Amino acid sequence: MNVDDYNKISGSILDACVHVHRELGPGLLESVYEMSLMKKFELKSVYFQNQVCVPLFYKGYALNKDFKIDILVEKEIILELKAVEVILPVHKAQIISYLKLTKKKLVF
Repeated sequence: MNVDDYNKISGSILDACVHVHRELGPGLLESVYEMSLMKKFELKSVYFQNQVCVPLFYKGYALNKDFKIDILVEKEIILELKAVEVILPVHKAQIISYLKLTKKKLVF
């Protein structure tokens, strides 16, 4: 996937996120935004997967821990949704972990 492909997909994601937020406004649960965003992607024919399991491995051994990505768009872009007033360091650590574990390059 080249830079233009990433830009096109990220533009579609941004458009969908803005549309959902304008439609619903602030203050709702993360799950409400997640379900609405997935419907918007479906209506725009954007391929996505929801609650994607990311297993944890150490030295080739599968550990008994799975993480879940909120939405994975076009098998490339991780969306980790937050319905909070402030992004905390733990939220940043969460997405950095997902990026490292999946070897993905772009986060939104």
